[in-house]
Amino acid sequence: MDLLASWWNALAAWLGMAAGQAGSAAQAGASGLDMAQLLALAGVLGWASGIRLYAVVFLVGMSGWLGWLPLPAGLQVLQHPAMLAASGFMLFVEFFADKIPGLDSLWDLLHSVVRIPAGAALAAGVFGADSGTMAAVAGLLGGSLAATAFATKATTRAAANTSPEPFSNLGLSLLEDGLVVAAVWLATHHPVAFGICLLLVLVLSVLLLVVLFKFLRLLARKLASLFTSTASQGR
Repeated sequence: MDLLASWWNALAAWLGMAAGQAGSAAQAGASGLDMAQLLALAGVLGWASGIRLYAVVFLVGMSGWLGWLPLPAGLQVLQHPAMLAASGFMLFVEFFADKIPGLDSLWDLLHSVVRIPAGAALAAGVFGADSGTMAAVAGLLGGSLAATAFATKATTRAAANTSPEPFSNLGLSLLEDGLVVAAVWLATHHPVAFGICLLLVLVLSVLLLVVLFKFLRLLARKLASLFTSTASQGR
């Protein structure tokens, strides 16, 4: 853990030096947030957007509006009352839609074209008002994190929906709710710890995707075989 913490701090310091004046401007424009905090904020916006886009937008925006978190200039739109009302409404809708088996996968499918670019845009917004280079880097990483989180969530839900009982689906949805809230809190209060957890989560996500992909592929083959057999008998 100490090694990972040192790595995260070193990465923040290196990015600050690599960005030069742009990095200094980004830090100054973020109302006192240092590079480690900016990286953590960009990371949680990217990653959580792949799971609960409206929740992370509402939580970060509300934190800025209440004065709990000094948002960078590129993200201050999130704390506007109109944005808070819109994200809060969509959070309310998604909270219930995500807990109904079948509807959750349809909801994910509809949002597959929204969450990944939104994660990239939000992450880029952390630096966008002060550093174009850092914004581009953050956007690329934010989109990648959102894609990884979305793929893990969608694949896990697809596997859970093969079970006839609704409790596994409900449990996964509540777990995702809790993970997003915890991730936002950790990123904004303990950025180094969040960086460590994010690295571990990414490793687990890759492993889970490999296992679930094999499971879903096997399930698809069984279903295809069943339908083929049924069609043959019908003839």
